[in-house]
Amino acid sequence: MKFAEKLPQWVALGLAFPLIFLNGWLLLVVFNYFHTILNVVLAASLLAFVLDYPVNLLEKYGVKHTPAVVLIFLVTLFGLVGAGITLVPIALTQLRELANRLPTWIQSGATQLEALQNLAIARNWPIDLTGLTTELTQRLSSQAQAIAGQALGFAVGTVGGLLDVILTVVLTFYLLWRGRNLWEGLLRWLPPRLAKELRFSLGENFHNYFVGQVTVASLMGLSMTLGFLLLRVPFGLLFGLVVGVFSLVPFGGSLSIALVTVLVAFNDFWLGVKVLLVALAIQQGIENGIAPRLLGGFTGLNPVWVLISLLLGAKLGGVLGLLIAVPLASFIKSTSDSLRADSDSSPVEVSSAH
Repeated sequence: MKFAEKLPQWVALGLAFPLIFLNGWLLLVVFNYFHTILNVVLAASLLAFVLDYPVNLLEKYGVKHTPAVVLIFLVTLFGLVGAGITLVPIALTQLRELANRLPTWIQSGATQLEALQNLAIARNWPIDLTGLTTELTQRLSSQAQAIAGQALGFAVGTVGGLLDVILTVVLTFYLLWRGRNLWEGLLRWLPPRLAKELRFSLGENFHNYFVGQVTVASLMGLSMTLGFLLLRVPFGLLFGLVVGVFSLVPFGGSLSIALVTVLVAFNDFWLGVKVLLVALAIQQGIENGIAPRLLGGFTGLNPVWVLISLLLGAKLGGVLGLLIAVPLASFIKSTSDSLRADSDSSPVEVSSAH
């Protein structure tokens, strides 16, 4: 110990880096080996986190825990099955039709850019869109079919994993029913102060985040779908669902609105403008009027760290990694800040006692 204390800090960090790297590599190997199982556990845990909120509401009104769990679980299950029977086939059909029409839409967008370029030349505007038109057409034409094919493959693969879906549903019910006892049993193995902090941070960062984010995403998807249908946007249902799903992730709503606007503008420029205005109005209304009350500022993360956590989550865990990246990063930050504050204040308390 004395020898380690005498080492310069840069030497200690240099010795610690290989150990951190090897441990991280080992965790990645284990994660990849148990990837399917971890996906089922994570998906079930997220669903249980979200459904625990209405269960708690029913318990506050005097409903026993088990009947409340059964009622919320059955309502959710029948709702998802109903949506899968009605909405999913329509969305998949529209996705296939969109994949077939994308080349035509892209060519229409290129034609509109050429017309704008001709207008700029006729009026001596300092605008040159020739290179942009060619590059945009080539890039989008080469990637549009690939993206649509990957989306179709992902949807078919998700529906095809029937065993994983069944395991997720069953595990969600048991976590919702007995999950509190499970978490309490795991936390008993930890030191009391750490267990107390983890219990608070888990509820604050995961439970509240997912309840708020799912509510906001649902409102975004429903409002966007209705707005697009009223505007008679082609594939309005598909585009509304895309915005709703993307809104589960920070910055996903803005990205999906931009994507939908560009696609619609390729087919009809002025309809694309209307889509952008309506989508921005809905988004600002929900994010400024509803989202702060549901989400608040509890994540406490700098936007840069939010982006980094999203990139790491997508790289390590795919879609589920994107969903848990921000609350996990916020959980780590809030826990470490609280423990560090406690450790910094403890010497002051001791000295004041003396």
